[in-house]
Amino acid sequence: MENDVRNLTTDHSGVAPGEIAIGVVIGRASEYFDFFVYGIASVMVFPAVFFPQETRLEGALWSFVIFSFAFIARPFGNALFMAIQRHFGRSVKLTGALFLLGISTAGMAFLPGYASLGFTSIVLLAIFRFLQGIALGGSWDGLPSLLALNAPEERRGWYAMLGQMGAPIGFILASGLFLYLDKSLDARDFLDWGWRYPFYVAFAVNVVALFARLRLVVTNEYTKLLEERELEPVPVTELLASQSANVFIGAFASLASYALFHLVTVFPLSWILLNSTRSVDEVLGVQVVGGAILIFGTIASGLVADRIGRRSTLGTAAVLIGIFSLFAPWLLSSGPRGQDAFILIGFALLGLSYGQAAGAVSSNFVAKYRYTGAALTADFAWLIGAAFAPLVALGLSANFGLAYLSAYLLSGVVCTLVALRINRDLAADKARLRG
Repeated sequence: MENDVRNLTTDHSGVAPGEIAIGVVIGRASEYFDFFVYGIASVMVFPAVFFPQETRLEGALWSFVIFSFAFIARPFGNALFMAIQRHFGRSVKLTGALFLLGISTAGMAFLPGYASLGFTSIVLLAIFRFLQGIALGGSWDGLPSLLALNAPEERRGWYAMLGQMGAPIGFILASGLFLYLDKSLDARDFLDWGWRYPFYVAFAVNVVALFARLRLVVTNEYTKLLEERELEPVPVTELLASQSANVFIGAFASLASYALFHLVTVFPLSWILLNSTRSVDEVLGVQVVGGAILIFGTIASGLVADRIGRRSTLGTAAVLIGIFSLFAPWLLSSGPRGQDAFILIGFALLGLSYGQAAGAVSSNFVAKYRYTGAALTADFAWLIGAAFAPLVALGLSANFGLAYLSAYLLSGVVCTLVALRINRDLAADKARLRG
């Protein structure tokens, strides 16, 4: 199959970093659109459709429990599809992963609610969500690592930022679509059938993205480049046996960014709706603006990182997130203006931090392990930093006060700074040994 796809491309010129960046943005934007469609629905839809027997708070918390299943599944999906790639090739792996992602998403779109199926509907939602995580773990194509290795030395921060641009694009499209549907339909129609349309769209986007990515990653030029850079999968057990320290240092190094990720996207929507202080349209509108700010913040991260270094950028952003966390309770409890400030400032800091979060310490991996190591590091970063963030933040804030939101964010900041310090010391030791 890979040979057939490669023959579609007759251009045998060199592969430029900009071309790789296009492939990365296409792939990540489609995945993040799917990602945010589920995240927004877990706040606006699932508590009422799948947990109507619970209170509003309990329904939201149960929805966030299922939300976490995709992140729990990602490392397993990574291991499974890395094995598929070793035996059957890159195109089979990517096709299978994105096909599974599309089927899981479409399954949610057609899934009847609790009123029709009872507890079975919750079980099926959980299964589809877990399968989404398996698919997301398997959709790693190696392009971000290839982009990092092929970028000019003095522009690596810039090209790393391009790989993260899929997040704001996916978020703006998902939140904008939900905003349009919620404004166009009455509450009953929206909860009955309107919410399903974003899932249909996500399925269609995945199909388009599949063919776009296949055309890039299995051509002769890309295959040769990946092989030259030794970006090939290795067994996850072998990776962990040899490089487990690098995996976990990398995961914790970006923890502040991943923790903030859901605390400015999913959590504010759930908190504000739970307290009925504003309409959902108003909050979604502010978050669409926040998505635009996220784009500019991500661009800024590339410019800053090329001046002071990617790790220094991550550390500086972590300190700023720590300062922001101290003001978070006051902002969220200060009415609409304070809530808007929390969302917009949070998105700006997220752009600065998340723009350099992927693979900031992946240079620790020797060439043989970089492909699998970068993927597994990202999976563990999502699992440790983001999987339970909405659940923990909402549960603690609702029961004990917003001060616990500050404590949660600060814990991520501390982990990031400690991991970056350990990584710096290890790098210094290696430099001394080479000297």
